[in-house]
Amino acid sequence: MLGCYPVLGMLNHKFIAGWRKSLSISLLSSNPSNNHNLAFYSKSIKPNVLPTTTSELNRDSPLIGLECVMMDYIFGKKKATQVAHSVWEHVVKKGDAVVDATCGNGYDTLAMVNMVADKSRVGRVYAMDIQETAIKNTMSLLDRSLHPNEKEMVQLYATCHSEMEQVVPRSATVRVVAFNLGYLPGGDKTMITKPETTLLGMEAATRIVVAGGVISMLVYVGHPGGMEEYEMVEAFASGLPVDTWICCKLQMLNRPLAPILFLLCKR
Repeated sequence: MLGCYPVLGMLNHKFIAGWRKSLSISLLSSNPSNNHNLAFYSKSIKPNVLPTTTSELNRDSPLIGLECVMMDYIFGKKKATQVAHSVWEHVVKKGDAVVDATCGNGYDTLAMVNMVADKSRVGRVYAMDIQETAIKNTMSLLDRSLHPNEKEMVQLYATCHSEMEQVVPRSATVRVVAFNLGYLPGGDKTMITKPETTLLGMEAATRIVVAGGVISMLVYVGHPGGMEEYEMVEAFASGLPVDTWICCKLQMLNRPLAPILFLLCKR
């Protein structure tokens, strides 16, 4: 254990103790007739009973304010990462549990802490990465950015995201599971996430995330192996049952190397 962060896993024992764009927003569903039943909708929707006015929908939706972020993304003022963070903010509640499946340099982990933190300090962020450098970088960022009481809400694990069910308690109310795929920014570009283990991680995420929660996948395709991983993520999301999942992707069409955001929303 280092500092306030339990670090478990596969590390050595010494360390561990242009503004015009073409945009595609695709709904990955084989049954469009069910798309009105929004996974983000904050109230259960009775069959055949939908909001009749925009104000009625807005009053009950936790997505108020997300429209501005989406418009900024469309006009090149926001990145896909910022869109993802905004979606998390509109889904996560204080005291929730969230999972950063690829903590990298720690920025997603830090954002998640700020989303779940309150005076009760019951919220939890379960963050993991297979690389020693990523764990060190995340710990360093959190040490610089958080109060000691806030750091107690973070649990860091040096393990693969395919093992998340081994570290996240079954009793946890997991509202968001986030993946940021590819290689560690500023690290060894030959060490990348692999489709095989990412698939296992996605399968685990579908089992632990609660209804109304989201699996967020930011996929990079510009490195060797990235396109294969993207195709696997898209195929997996497209195959989820429409009665329990709404899956979509956000993609810039004329920027082929731009990251692609997948949102898998559990009904």
